[in-house]
Amino acid sequence: MIELRFDEKLYDGFAVDEAAKTFEPFATIAREREGGAFILRVTIEKSAADDGHTEDEVAAELANYALGKTIEKRGAGA
Repeated sequence: MIELRFDEKLYDGFAVDEAAKTFEPFATIAREREGGAFILRVTIEKSAADDGHTEDEVAAELANYALGKTIEKRGAGA
């Protein structure tokens, strides 16, 4: 299990949630909000591991997706 923390001052909550939903085919993702952060606990699915993916890889891609979606959402409002 890998824990990702997204500071709510930096990340859009809807973007973090969208990233989690997008990566659910690859991982079980527990969501929590605590101390000014959106927390995702990522555990790779067996099928994703069998396809050659690692938990680190899935978590990193999810974090990158959340960042991209945050930038996209903020840019749309500018």
